Amino acid sequence: MAKLVILSESLKGRSHELSVDKTTVGRVEDNTFPIAESSVSSHHCEILLRGSDVLVRDLNSTNGTFINGEKITEAVLKPGQSLRLGHVEMWLDNGSTPAPQPSPSPAPAPAPAPASSSKKPAMDATLVIPRGVSLSELEQGSKGGFDTTGKGFTKKQNKTNKIFLIVGIVIGVVILVVLAIAFMSAGKPPPVR
Repeated sequence: MAKLVILSESLKGRSHELSVDKTTVGRVEDNTFPIAESSVSSHHCEILLRGSDVLVRDLNSTNGTFINGEKITEAVLKPGQSLRLGHVEMWLDNGSTPAPQPSPSPAPAPAPAPASSSKKPAMDATLVIPRGVSLSELEQGSKGGFDTTGKGFTKKQNKTNKIFLIVGIVIGVVILVVLAIAFMSAGKPPPVR
């Protein structure tokens, strides 16, 4: 049975047996073969078993899918060939092919020179996306965020609301006094002339 074996140093030796028709590979846990590495997209690629062929299909990943250093969108992966997702390199092991050595640098192959006479700078196809904030960093609080007092969030002072509240109370008291005077004068008999 064919399996993918990771060659990259940080995950070296991890493997996944290709035992189902469709294997999804990516950074998040809902993939069949999750690889928790920041250069791997959340849903990076899928590996399809088509008879004796192993078909690799890129799922519009950020950092690309490469077979033997060549960027692919869909291609057949043969035993002994290397498969690179972002910075993670692995190979297809069918049990009879010796393991290749990991590439010294997971940089993509240089882009071919443009056909026109005006030379444009070649762009690197690999883009590493930082993984964001971890749960432990959130629990510890911000490091260099907006709040430098260390007190967390503070309530904004709104003096306008206080002024309206005071004016409202004063007007309410005046209305109550006027009503009290009106009721007291309503209870007296009219003056005789």
